[in-house]
Amino acid sequence: MAVKNLNPTVVITNLSFTYPGIDGHSPPGSTPLIDEFSLTLHSGDRCLLVGSNGAVDLFHASFHSKYSRIGSDLLVISPPSTEMLLWRRDVAFAGFEVPIQMDVFADKMIFGVSGVDPHRRAELIKVLDIDLSWRKHKVSDGQRRRVQICMGLLKPFKVLLLDEITVDLDMLVRADLHKFLRKECEERGATIIYATHIFDGLKSWPSHIVYVAHGNLQLAMPMDKVKEISNMSLMRTVEQWLRKERDEERKRRKDRKANGLLEFEKQVDGNRVAGGPAIDAVRATNNGWAAGRMHSIIAGEENFVFSSNRVLRQ
Repeated sequence: MAVKNLNPTVVITNLSFTYPGIDGHSPPGSTPLIDEFSLTLHSGDRCLLVGSNGAVDLFHASFHSKYSRIGSDLLVISPPSTEMLLWRRDVAFAGFEVPIQMDVFADKMIFGVSGVDPHRRAELIKVLDIDLSWRKHKVSDGQRRRVQICMGLLKPFKVLLLDEITVDLDMLVRADLHKFLRKECEERGATIIYATHIFDGLKSWPSHIVYVAHGNLQLAMPMDKVKEISNMSLMRTVEQWLRKERDEERKRRKDRKANGLLEFEKQVDGNRVAGGPAIDAVRATNNGWAAGRMHSIIAGEENFVFSSNRVLRQ
């Protein structure tokens, strides 16, 4: 029996997001990558988030920004007046690369998560078709991804954010995972926001669809309404939106060029920054460090001087 609650579980109000500079704050005068984004979802909703490359990733980045807060039954994202993000067990996230590649058995990782319902664990192992004897450095990316997903879903959630988690999965595992996630929404009243560019098996999965382009919400409606305005398949409908977006962007760049302006509004001259004013300018928009490194990636800078670790320790 489907669980449906009229109270919202996700409320996003006028969200704007810009990647921070070296000081942890948005550079003065920077253009928001996401602007005035608002969305409300309820218990049991399965929201499919679509857009071109980069568009949906920015949305998930903003979820982890400092303008978020989470209550026990409600995820709220609002402008800067709210408190810092407080992650709790009822909100889960899965996405990005699979870092688990050391020599360790799958069962060590899965059974190493404490406080788990053994029936739920057994179900996930079956759904994801995991061999507990897998050694993580001797299996494929898809098999490592299965273990990562299993560990992320072991404990029940109220809100789940998914970012391209099925990209490495084969057809059968992807289909079984979709069924499991749908059951979580229908039976437990969970809310899922699923960002993906892969539409295999998703024809009847989402209850709602959200389309993001140019940092703005273009469309948010129940799938039943989408089917009323389009007689094409889900994939062809989204393809039509993306082609229209791309054609508009190409026309805009062509018009700029015809008017003697730069084709792209933002230009990068080469891949190095040199000289006083130039390097001062790049510090406002480049935080100077790369993931997993302790040194600056700005050419000519001393190690650690402009790294995120130094900022965090100030």
